[in-house]
Amino acid sequence: MRLAYATVLSAALCLGPGAANAQISGDAVKIGVLNDQSGLYSDFGGLGSVVAAKMAVKDFGGTVLGKRIEILSADHQNKVDVASTVARQWIDVEGVDAFADLTNSAVALGIQNLTKERGKVALFSGPATTRLTNEDCSPTGFHWTFDTYSQAIGSARAILQEGGKEWFLLVADYAFGHQMAADLSQEVVAGGGKVLGQVRHPTGSNDFSSFLFQAQSSKASIIGLANAGADTVTAVKQAGEFGITDGKQKLVGLVIVISDVHAMGLQAAKGLIATTAYYWNRDDGSRDFAKRYEAETKRKPGMVQAGVYSSVLHYLRAVQAAGTDDGKAVADRMRAMPVDDFFAKGAKIRADGRLIHDMYLVEVKRPEESKGPWDYYKVLRTIPGEQAALPLAQSKCSLVKK
Repeated sequence: MRLAYATVLSAALCLGPGAANAQISGDAVKIGVLNDQSGLYSDFGGLGSVVAAKMAVKDFGGTVLGKRIEILSADHQNKVDVASTVARQWIDVEGVDAFADLTNSAVALGIQNLTKERGKVALFSGPATTRLTNEDCSPTGFHWTFDTYSQAIGSARAILQEGGKEWFLLVADYAFGHQMAADLSQEVVAGGGKVLGQVRHPTGSNDFSSFLFQAQSSKASIIGLANAGADTVTAVKQAGEFGITDGKQKLVGLVIVISDVHAMGLQAAKGLIATTAYYWNRDDGSRDFAKRYEAETKRKPGMVQAGVYSSVLHYLRAVQAAGTDDGKAVADRMRAMPVDDFFAKGAKIRADGRLIHDMYLVEVKRPEESKGPWDYYKVLRTIPGEQAALPLAQSKCSLVKK
């Protein structure tokens, strides 16, 4: 009996303190990818984000603290009530520990409140609203990839430095677009530029002709697209048809993912400027992830999918380190540990839940400059992480010490 006891004790010690005292609810660590899989933003994250999450699980080893890791997924259809119903079902019946992607800002804010209330972790890659780390911040909520500040401020500063002083904005007519336009306008004016006008458009519009005509008539050197997904694709395609991109005016897509450019085609998208958190051909680590992702999906990943991979992998590392899947304990470990992968090297998570990582100002290549499929971007400059995030001094997050 002494020998048996010694053997068991030795085995427990070999597992380390986290594994020996592991506290995992149920028989698995479960992560739910909740996003738009059939609508306006289905290429933005969609099923590609589910693949990215599963890749993170596989790379981690498939188990954590001796328990299996499961990925669930659902289409929230860009409806807050649908998302809420799925999320509550997942928590109450399925025992989901963390939520990932969560494209659509209205949905994201609803899930932020629910996960804060229920002590679950939220890993936001797809939504843009800065409220997630500002007024509506949460001790278990993390904003990973981009937000309206990084896209508006990062792009505006870089373009102002290039001489783009006069802007006209096409704005998606809901909270995301309004906030993006407000952030951009403030930065343009502060940088010595002018916003000559703006026009709001309904989401899912098939005809941008009247909006583009107003932008063209303004004579602004920069036309900023404060929209995303299929709306951006349609606007850019029609701008190309009207000859706008062949003239003196330049389009700036404030929220662009590489699948958008793929859908537009280089002839329509050439010269488009954007800010991105990830480009598959930037370095060896990015290329390796993209190669493996493409083998699964037949397409290159965009920044949202890359962000989902990074956030899920860091979450699992934090579960391992904490020795539990308790949301608050894992969240504390996530903030304490650096994020170190192809997406963000040695990056830190701030008290408000924002991951601080570099962004990249890119320009879409002309068709003759591209060496093949998905070779779409020229990286113009790196935007340091601290410049791409709302300064903590301006934060309204209750977790930030003043």
